[in-house]
Amino acid sequence: MTETTVPVIEEQENKKTSIKNVSNLFTAKWINANLYFFLYWALLLIGYIAYGHWTDKTLRNISNVQNQLKDLQYEYKTVKSEVMNISSEVQVVKAAEPLGLKISHIVPKRLQIKPSTQKN
Repeated sequence: MTETTVPVIEEQENKKTSIKNVSNLFTAKWINANLYFFLYWALLLIGYIAYGHWTDKTLRNISNVQNQLKDLQYEYKTVKSEVMNISSEVQVVKAAEPLGLKISHIVPKRLQIKPSTQKN
């Protein structure tokens, strides 16, 4: 009976000593000695979190700009097709009729400048 109780007691003592060793590791003296290390890691973590937020914000802005660009492209194509339709010769003639303007069927005369009248 004593043989079975001895290993159990030794295991419990080993657990207690390991817990004491871990608690001795995190003493106030050790924490004060490594304070700059903790501050360094805290700043790194804050920077990492801030970078993640900045990246998310940038991606959202890119998505919004892409949507705006698509809308502007659709608007540009629509206006361009309307302008092409309005500027066709038939549409221009229809728009000019109320003003009393008509298409001239007489070919215009071409003016030519004599070489002697040009200035050098």
